Amino acid sequence: MPNDDWIKLDLHIHTLDDPKDVIDYSAHQLLERARSLGFRVLAITLHDAVFDRSEVFSDAAAMGILLIPAAEVRLQGADVIILNVTAAEIAELKNFDDLRKLRGRRSDSIFTIAPHPFYVLGGSIGDRLIAEIDCFDAIEFCHFHKWLLNPNRRASAVAKKFRKPLIATSDAHRLHAFGRHYTSMPAPAREDARLYSELTPENVFAGLRRGPLRLASPSCSLYDLASAIYFIFLAHPFRRRRCRGGCPQPQSE
Repeated sequence: MPNDDWIKLDLHIHTLDDPKDVIDYSAHQLLERARSLGFRVLAITLHDAVFDRSEVFSDAAAMGILLIPAAEVRLQGADVIILNVTAAEIAELKNFDDLRKLRGRRSDSIFTIAPHPFYVLGGSIGDRLIAEIDCFDAIEFCHFHKWLLNPNRRASAVAKKFRKPLIATSDAHRLHAFGRHYTSMPAPAREDARLYSELTPENVFAGLRRGPLRLASPSCSLYDLASAIYFIFLAHPFRRRRCRGGCPQPQSE
């Protein structure tokens, strides 16, 4: 298919609105960068909270970008990305059985992803992914990989075995990290030239389930590796310690 008939998505991104992480760029900075790079679907996945700033959703729509309400929720020690969800629904989730009930109620109108499932740090689900596989629509192809350091190989094998799509994301915690790692899918069928008015969470999810998908996820450069190690083990922990007494809350931009 011609490139014009494909749309770019990133469904795992963090911004300074995150209540449990320390990020230094705003949602509007993300939107501007996304527009310049041709993205058409985004999800801001705050930790255990749904991003709900209405002015950001309005500005995204004005840019031709579908912003999907979402969260990265930790259930029984494992992270789960849930797309097209409400804050009230997130508040009710305590375990994977609760997630199964939510999926049963919402059917195809929500979409769940297992993020970085076999990575050591963070809330990766690990081997439990097999037992909870019915809770997921897709498996993430994590951005952080180089040579033998690539747990995505195992994620890919599980996705193939259980016929789940792989979704490449940036999991961006720094603005420059957004844009290189993403998924592309065929644009929804259209009857006229107003393509972006047809983008909805439901037809995006249908396209992800149906495929085909293209994954853009280049391996890390040596600079990327050094920068990530510095950020994960030095800069980010220092920021979190500094903010334990209370960081300034994000204001309207």
